[in-house]
Amino acid sequence: MLVSVVMPTYNCGKYIAESLDSVIHQTITDWEVQIVDDCSTDDTISVLQPYLEKYPNIHYYKLPKNGGPAVARTEAIKRATGKYVAFLDSDDLWKPKKLEKQIAFMQKTGAKFSCTGYACMDTDEHSLHYAMIPPKKIDYQTCIRLSNPIGNLTAMYDQEALGKFEVPLIRKRNDFALWLQILKKTKYCYGMEDVLGTYRLGRKGSVSSNKLKQAKYHWQLYHEIEKHSVVRSAYEVGCWAFVKGTGIGLNKKKI
Repeated sequence: MLVSVVMPTYNCGKYIAESLDSVIHQTITDWEVQIVDDCSTDDTISVLQPYLEKYPNIHYYKLPKNGGPAVARTEAIKRATGKYVAFLDSDDLWKPKKLEKQIAFMQKTGAKFSCTGYACMDTDEHSLHYAMIPPKKIDYQTCIRLSNPIGNLTAMYDQEALGKFEVPLIRKRNDFALWLQILKKTKYCYGMEDVLGTYRLGRKGSVSSNKLKQAKYHWQLYHEIEKHSVVRSAYEVGCWAFVKGTGIGLNKKKI
């Protein structure tokens, strides 16, 4: 298997079919999707049933109890069999050549961890007319200083080279926490300028609009998970607040 797609889901019955279609329409066909359901209470399983019947490389597992996205992502990574592990949330979308271009980039550069640019849309799929472009090289410190410039739907790592990872148990910013774990095993995440996916804004949960809660999750990540000192953690939370407030350091491109 060339690529395993990690797709945690929770109450995304309205969107998950489109996300899966964006994988099915990839120009690279040697893939599997590992869907891990964090105990959805909507119609997710009925939406998925036709896909599970038609595509033997789309796998579905429901957690025994709700554990949050970190638990679901870890379970999906455990089940991934591909050389590469790619990440796609169940409400985001890929461009058809996403896997083809990104894998070619990784093979050409020797990158073990990579990400790409991504466009942004609202919940009704109306373009917000901008894209986020990652830096060309992101190390551990840069990832923190820029408060995670790696879009979850664009991230891919070489599982054959780097192995399995457990996502740290933090309910928000757990993708960020995972990238920091990966950057301890490989020095850089290499960024592509190509815009190869679309991120859906607006349904990621009300926490994203609550600055105090966001600050709490960043503090938890830096001080409790990464074990940074109080002073260093405070500085890093300050970096997040500065980048969040000013956008300085981020490459936001009109499209």
